[in-house]
Order: sequence, then C-alpha cells, then structure tokens
Amino acid sequence: MTSTREAVIDLVVQACKALAAAGQDDLVWGHPSIRDPGGRGVWMKSSGWGFEEVSADRVVLVSADGEVLDGGGKPHIEYPIHAEIMSRRPDVGAVVHTHSDSANAFAALDTPLLSLSHAGSLFTFPDVPRFLLTGGLIKTRHLGQALADVLGDAPACLMPQHGIVAVGKDIQHAVMTAVLLDKACRVQLAAMAAGAIKRHGPEADTVAKREEVWSDGQILAGWEYLVRRSS
Repeated sequence: MTSTREAVIDLVVQACKALAAAGQDDLVWGHPSIRDPGGRGVWMKSSGWGFEEVSADRVVLVSADGEVLDGGGKPHIEYPIHAEIMSRRPDVGAVVHTHSDSANAFAALDTPLLSLSHAGSLFTFPDVPRFLLTGGLIKTRHLGQALADVLGDAPACLMPQHGIVAVGKDIQHAVMTAVLLDKACRVQLAAMAAGAIKRHGPEADTVAKREEVWSDGQILAGWEYLVRRSS
C-alpha cells in the first residue's frame, strides 16, 4: 500500500477511470475505495460524479462514521460498504462496489456461477456468495456489517437487484476482481441463452488454473491495460 496522500488520491482517480474503461460505470453511482494508510478511514470518490469525471479534487477521506476528514465533496451514502468490510478484513486494502448489469441479470437466475472461462475460475469452488438481506442501499453500519459477514473471506459477492462488491489487497486487485466478476457473469449468461451448459471446469483443474492465470503479475497487467485505455 502506498503511504502518501497524493499517491492514494491518484490511485482512486485511476481506479475510477479504469472501471469506466471496463464498462463498469452507472451514471454517477458506484465507488472504489482505498484504506487510509494512517487508519483514519477510506479514500473514495465523492458523491455526484461519474467514474470518468473523477479528478484529485473529487476524492474524499471518509471516517467509519461517515465524516469527511479530507478532500472536497460529499461522501457516498453507501460508505458503510467500504468501512465495514475493511473493519472485518485486515487483509483487504481496497473495495469496489459497482452496479454491474451482467451481475444483476445473472444473480436473478439464482444459479451457481460456473468456471466457463478464465474469469469464472476466480469465483468458483466455492461459489461466489450472494447478499440477500436487501436489494436496497447499504447505508447503515448494520447493513454494512451484514454484507461483510456474507462476503466472508471471498474475493467478491453478488448483490442481487443491486450489483457487486469486490475486494483486494490493493486497488489493482479490487478493480480487476470487479471487472472479472462482471465478465464471468456475462459469459455464463451468453452460454445459458444458447442452451443447457454441458461442460465447465472441474474443481481440481479450476483451482490449479486460478493460481496460474490470476497471479499478481497477470492482475497488474490487466490493471495497467485499463489505465492505459482510460488515459
């Protein structure tokens, strides 16, 4: 994790633009965050801006209670998503929440996510968890804690009627996890629309492939591509 204020803000800006480049934008909604190196809360984009509009002066440091401690603008009402997940998961340095259309469509089918592609291998065995308590906004500490409980130790969670949450040890991993979950859902939707799925990766092969395909180097390569594409 980077330690300077300017570097953290720059990474939030890059994350927003990378998510936009990957098609994860939804007008002014959705938000990535980075854990504050000083333990004061989370750095995230301020409310009211689309991913592609975010600049350094539109990034805020938000405390666990929703108070803006640094930066300009208002916090997103769903800051508890980020605060509560990071409180539960010391291994998580960044969180992404987006309103993935593919994930919402897939989650409505209430079927397991299968390893149909490289992307799918990241979220199977065990199946990606689903947050079913509400499809509404996660705007209270109670709901944030409930979401963190369902996420558990997984890299991501489907939020039916709402979107996804993805986590990572840093923002590069969190962004790529969100992008890959969207892609895995999209691939399976396409396969199911064509007919019954007859072949998918078995557990041993999927787990082995996951370690090889989604190494730190590959995750970073995907992130750097999205950053280049967004510049």
